[in-house]
Amino acid sequence: MTLPVYLDYGATTPLDPAVADAMQPWTVAGFGNPHSAHMWGYRAKAAVEVARAEIAALINAPPETIAFTSGATESVNWALKGLLTAPGQTRRRIVTLATEHSCVLETARYLESLGAQLTIVPVRADGLVELGDLERALGEDVAIVSAMLVNNEIGVVQPIAAIAALAHNVGAVMHCDAAQGFGKLPIDVDAMGIDLMSLTAHKIYGPKGIGALYRRPFTVLTPLLHGGGQEDGRSGTLPTALIVGLGAAARIAGGRMDADHGHALMLRQRLLDALKVPATINGALDPRWPGNLNIMFPEAQHIPLLPLLPGLALSSGSACAAVTGRPSQVLTALGLSEAAAKASLRLGFGRFTTASEIDSAAVQINAVVGKLAQEAA
Repeated sequence: MTLPVYLDYGATTPLDPAVADAMQPWTVAGFGNPHSAHMWGYRAKAAVEVARAEIAALINAPPETIAFTSGATESVNWALKGLLTAPGQTRRRIVTLATEHSCVLETARYLESLGAQLTIVPVRADGLVELGDLERALGEDVAIVSAMLVNNEIGVVQPIAAIAALAHNVGAVMHCDAAQGFGKLPIDVDAMGIDLMSLTAHKIYGPKGIGALYRRPFTVLTPLLHGGGQEDGRSGTLPTALIVGLGAAARIAGGRMDADHGHALMLRQRLLDALKVPATINGALDPRWPGNLNIMFPEAQHIPLLPLLPGLALSSGSACAAVTGRPSQVLTALGLSEAAAKASLRLGFGRFTTASEIDSAAVQINAVVGKLAQEAA
């Protein structure tokens, strides 16, 4: 059986073989607990600290500001819950955008159920926030503003530095979910005004199950996990091999960021040129991470499109929401109808995608959507 063409890089990326090679020594021989005071522990701790520095270098941050977590979802939970419940915290309002990932929105709604206030700012039809709308939503009661760098479903890049400046104007903390932007776009936490940032490995060709939270010095957070006190408030034994994998993925991404961007841009244009059926791109084409194309096919409205494309591994929204069958909340936030949202495909491609795979995808989409158009005529 021939495997489908993999075009779901927004859900997860393949593990880079160089990352797997970096991890391998720490999966068996390097089994020591990095918190132990003996040779095995010291070696593991040294590997962890190298990875911490590699991650920090990619965002222009001191290594000690990086704390390891199980992934971006945990990092988001720690950032929002930790800040709202921190000692001395008197501000009770969270401000975020309508197109944020569910880990941000659901964490904020949970805190709302505990007494916090939540303001969700709408976005324009192109997926970008209108800064005037955000500014009007802010006040001195806002504890934190959370905005995603690269949207996971439509790839648009929010103006994080401008958002952070508005947040700081009212004394709020700026949190950025950078799961889809870390390692793909240049990030400078100081220049961009980011106070808290969520990261993950498996979106940049690293392993699943490991992420990090950047925390600006003196940003006080209540621990999310209590125990031995590792990671300055995130308790639990650190998984050395996974951390080494995240560090290696960050180092590799930093060295080939321009090449990866250029390759994704070439593939995107190749796909757009090859599509011969009516199609509308969801979200702004610029600024956008080029490895994400979210396309609505008018001829496929009211017809489930994904089951008609068994030769392609892709999605119509986030992987987290795939099992619900509901239309993408990001696309409906852009103003698309439920039918239009379900007639949309998220095509994600990257470092290991080939031009021939893009050509194959275009042929299959043209055939399926073209047939639907003929049947509707």
